[in-house]
Amino acid sequence: MNIILDTHIFLWVLSQPEKLDKIYIDHIQNNANTIYISSISVAEIAIKSSIGKLAFDFDAIEIISESGFETLDFTVDDAVVLCNLPFYHRDPFDRMLIAQSLSNSYFIISDDEKFKLYDCRLL
Repeated sequence: MNIILDTHIFLWVLSQPEKLDKIYIDHIQNNANTIYISSISVAEIAIKSSIGKLAFDFDAIEIISESGFETLDFTVDDAVVLCNLPFYHRDPFDRMLIAQSLSNSYFIISDDEKFKLYDCRLL
């Protein structure tokens, strides 16, 4: 199964695994699954770190690789899906992750209740 982690889930994996639901942990640790960290999450972390909303003082790409996760670039096809998403969610980073999930037919792990309003494959 191909799974995108929402940014907060990725950060919880790294620093607060006790916040993760057991079902999320099972999916993340299952070697049959490919776990993706989107370039959108890397951008969100960088932006929030640079404006002081998040303390993140290590190399995201290095951490992704060390964690055994894969990176996933945001593509033009993802952007086209984004253009057609209803505005149930106003957070641009989350909207891009949802579009990426839909465009690629990948599952997504998020605790954000607003994700349920979309047709994405939420775990």
